[in-house]
Amino acid sequence: MPALSTQQLAAQVSQLVKDCESFRDQLSKDRMTAMEYYDGTMKDVPADANRSKVVSRDVRSSIKKVLPSLIRTILGNDKVVEYEPVNQGDEASAEQATDYINYIVFPESDGYDAVQDAAHDALKLRNGVIRWWYEKKRSVAVSSHTGLDEASMVQLVAGDDVEVLEQAQSLATIDTQQGPAQVPVFDLKIRRTIEKGCTRLAAVPLEEFLIHPDAMSIEDSLCTGINMRMRRSDLVAMGYDRAKIDGMAEATSDDDKEAEEYTRRRDVVDSKDQIDKASQEVEYYELYVRIDADDDGIAELRRMVFAGGTAEKNLLENEEWDEAPFADLITERRPHQREGNSITDDMAEIQRIKTVLLRQTLDNLYWQNNQQPIVQEDVIQNPESVLNPKFGQPIRVSQGTDVRAAVGYNTVPFVAGQSFSMLGYLNQEATDRTGISDASSGMAPDALQNMTAKATALIEQAGIGQTELMVRTFAQGLKRVFQGLLRLTIKHQDKPRAVRLRDQWVTFDPRHWNADMDATVNTGLGAGTRERDMMMVQMIQQLQEKLLATLGPVNNPYVSPDNLYNSIAKTVEAAGLKSPDLYFTKPDPAQLEKRMADDAAEPDPEMQKVQMQAQADMEKAKLQAETDRQKLAAQTQVDMARIKADSELKKYQIDQEIALKRQQNAAQLLTSQTVTSTQIGGMAG
Repeated sequence: MPALSTQQLAAQVSQLVKDCESFRDQLSKDRMTAMEYYDGTMKDVPADANRSKVVSRDVRSSIKKVLPSLIRTILGNDKVVEYEPVNQGDEASAEQATDYINYIVFPESDGYDAVQDAAHDALKLRNGVIRWWYEKKRSVAVSSHTGLDEASMVQLVAGDDVEVLEQAQSLATIDTQQGPAQVPVFDLKIRRTIEKGCTRLAAVPLEEFLIHPDAMSIEDSLCTGINMRMRRSDLVAMGYDRAKIDGMAEATSDDDKEAEEYTRRRDVVDSKDQIDKASQEVEYYELYVRIDADDDGIAELRRMVFAGGTAEKNLLENEEWDEAPFADLITERRPHQREGNSITDDMAEIQRIKTVLLRQTLDNLYWQNNQQPIVQEDVIQNPESVLNPKFGQPIRVSQGTDVRAAVGYNTVPFVAGQSFSMLGYLNQEATDRTGISDASSGMAPDALQNMTAKATALIEQAGIGQTELMVRTFAQGLKRVFQGLLRLTIKHQDKPRAVRLRDQWVTFDPRHWNADMDATVNTGLGAGTRERDMMMVQMIQQLQEKLLATLGPVNNPYVSPDNLYNSIAKTVEAAGLKSPDLYFTKPDPAQLEKRMADDAAEPDPEMQKVQMQAQADMEKAKLQAETDRQKLAAQTQVDMARIKADSELKKYQIDQEIALKRQQNAAQLLTSQTVTSTQIGGMAG
């Protein structure tokens, strides 16, 4: 079988588009109801005449509770996404891609608005769709210039994109060194045609999004695309042939699609009557179709653009393509279905019941405050004083008539008090169905009332758990967005670009990056309160400090410098500040290796400390030994002197004793001689 002709291809695509549009219209009613409930119109619960028309806004309040935490978790820090290398050698390009996409491409593409709008659609309408594309447009600017010299004029009109509309020349007198002189000056009116291209991200209104009813995801859909109305001038600015665009039929009304659009835009005034043909709107289809156009047995993805219809004559582009640039985002999965579950699905019934209860409660209170009078008109001379009472206005009755019998009031029982318990039960039922409470908005449950710490923690954890699940489900869909944004940047940026990043000029050249790098959306912090986030980071830092103190910073198997910097960066993010680089500098690997090598070459400070302590102990020991020696020598001298003194004293004592003994002996001898002489003399006598 030969390849499909353009006519056959357009016919098959036209049938696929009809299936997609029919499926879109089937879902349109539910989306319109969801938007009405969010806006508080609730056309399916009409109010009775002359009765309360109040509407409970439970869908809106639940969405507004959980949306801030979801957005803060996804977009609360500068690095929304981090690209991871898939091949050896991708490490440097992955880091460059992370910086370039987060700080330059994502903000320039209006990414923050796109993510917020898609999150709002997912919470309210089950699905949010983000589209990415490279927008290349021509714009025309007309400007007038006066008093130009010849050099300035030549520089101004240089280039093929400038057209001179008006030109006038005159003479002007100027002062020179030789005196006054006349020089020619020029007045110009020019038209400049500017071509500019940039990547774009946007949330797609669901009444403009087309997907095949059999699809379980965008990747396996036979037909995916957008159907929107565009002005002829916008199509010409996109580069399409003007004559062909002018020949396209003007867009006709589509009741189902327009009804959903008007509901989304809150019944904006329709302005179709345009005098200028360039401002007329035509149907624009940008389709990504899986079809076997070359008859090789494999369905290829093709990008086909139509304007004014889906017939062959309306085909503007037809080429093979690499991916459908759409991402389907949900916050709660429905197993085996493309559509997710929305807060409206859980809260619509409760909002309907609460609306009826609130109206009946207020009506009952109105009856109590404005009771229905019973008047006997034949006995009351001025019935208006009862029917329309005024302060101080008298009620005139006939002579002899009892006023209490002439005027009465219809008694309506007060039942409003019983409604409040039912309303409280419905509020608890809403929390049970959605898991959304005050804690889901990031506010601690005890912020407005006294509660125990344990009860506060339990309630906060319950609210945070549901929000974390929504965040992770939503972030899973965002991976496709950032992978597509990276491929789009690599595909269309054909030259290096110098940008100012962290107060430095950095050049990025995406042409050498790997387009198949994986993407991780950061969801580590932000789902709970800031106090909880700070506590988690502090616990991690304390563990890192213990490991560093135990094993040291060099060759630590558990904590590296990058780990420590990541912990510091998360601390800054948990504090609600952006750009951790403004407060801390990420360590450079080359400088880090040099410092570690220098530290390895230097002696170990601990060993030096031990050696110095040992040397000091040795010196102290030597000094103590010398002191002890000197003390011993001095003591020895003292002892020898004492011994010598004792010896001299002993010798002196001995000498004295000898001398005394001698004297005693001499005295005895003398005495004995005297006695002997006496005896001899006596004998002689």
